[in-house]
Amino acid sequence: MKTITLSIPDSIDLDSKDALNAIAAHLYSAGKLSLGQSADLAGLSKREFMEILDKFNVSVFNYSLDELDSDFEAIKNYNS
Repeated sequence: MKTITLSIPDSIDLDSKDALNAIAAHLYSAGKLSLGQSADLAGLSKREFMEILDKFNVSVFNYSLDELDSDFEAIKNYNS
């Protein structure tokens, strides 16, 4: 596992847990980590992590438009 040291100015009201949650949420949103991996990074259960995603304006349903289009086409073809 990598260790990263992050220096945050005292003027910013952000503790280490909030910073870790923000990083985990961003990595999840960017598709770099799965939901489970992000929850582990944040030190939370999947359910707890899903609940904090809204705080960072990240959807639990992390699908690209291409993936949604592909799923929509598969559904249309299935019903045909």
